[in-house]
Amino acid sequence: VQLQASGGGLVQAGGSLRLSCAASGIIFRMNSMGWYRQAPGNERELVAAIASLGSTNYADSVKGRFTISRDNAKNTVYLQMNSLKPEDTAVYYCHAEKLRYEYWGQGTLVTVSS
Repeated sequence: VQLQASGGGLVQAGGSLRLSCAASGIIFRMNSMGWYRQAPGNERELVAAIASLGSTNYADSVKGRFTISRDNAKNTVYLQMNSLKPEDTAVYYCHAEKLRYEYWGQGTLVTVSS
């Protein structure tokens, strides 16, 4: 199983980034997919998740700014991040889950400058 995240980088506050996570080795359409993040000194936290049938949920801190989506034909999940804030700075991890199985990607760094 491989979850390859990309799209991180350095952006100014108020800017936008789009993260992508390409999955292989799993039946993508049957997995719930999510994005987590971990800032230095903090625990890893859920940012957004999308179920196999498309329902979504978001952390309160990103509601209205971030949008998670999936393309089952491309085995890819996206996180569109708008109106970025310095407190969004973290390593973002892609996550796949189905029943008792879960997998993590390698993480992509997002840095938001003030």
